[in-house]
Amino acid sequence: MKLNKNSKLHIACDGSAASGKTTGAKLIAKKYNLKFLSSGLLYRYAAYQILKNNNYKISFLKSKFKTLNLNKLNKLNLQTQEISNFSSVIAKKLAIRKILKKFQRDFAKKNKRICIEGRDIGSVILPKADIKFFFKCSLEIATNRRFKELRKKNKGISRAEVKKSLKLRNLSDIKRKNSPLLKTRDAVLIDTGKTKNIKDMLKKMSVILEKKYK
Repeated sequence: MKLNKNSKLHIACDGSAASGKTTGAKLIAKKYNLKFLSSGLLYRYAAYQILKNNNYKISFLKSKFKTLNLNKLNKLNLQTQEISNFSSVIAKKLAIRKILKKFQRDFAKKNKRICIEGRDIGSVILPKADIKFFFKCSLEIATNRRFKELRKKNKGISRAEVKKSLKLRNLSDIKRKNSPLLKTRDAVLIDTGKTKNIKDMLKKMSVILEKKYK
């Protein structure tokens, strides 16, 4: 099957925190005109709603995701350290994962051309994705990226704090019982520590994708 703008295309992008998966997923989605969805942002949204309303009821969270407008999601400030830490905690809860799993799978059913990024996309959400990418980089590189990103909004945050948070988050994702972070056997590895820049990363992803549909 040749790659064209009308053909079905489901892409799964997984990886550890600050590995470059979100950037890579957004770039490939833009280039091939795919609808983009961030699993991580959905978990942050869930954490945001629970903390804001002090409501831990599953029925409350279900109602929030039933009425969720994805276009408004990026307008919320979901990148705080508090939300980041709490989203890691709730990501272990099976009942919450079920809500988000349904939301993401419904999104995939409704849209023919999509790119979803997260930590269990290739293994759980889109196990039959047309192509799967798995992103990784060293903890030092990830720390530098996330520190630079967070410093724009929080001048008081320290690099050591960011590094510790990332390390704990990755360990939590790998070791959790429900849908742990892992590279599936059919996923293509993208080591962003070895790419020159984001253009180089996009080029590598594009070559892999177009080679498959040549």
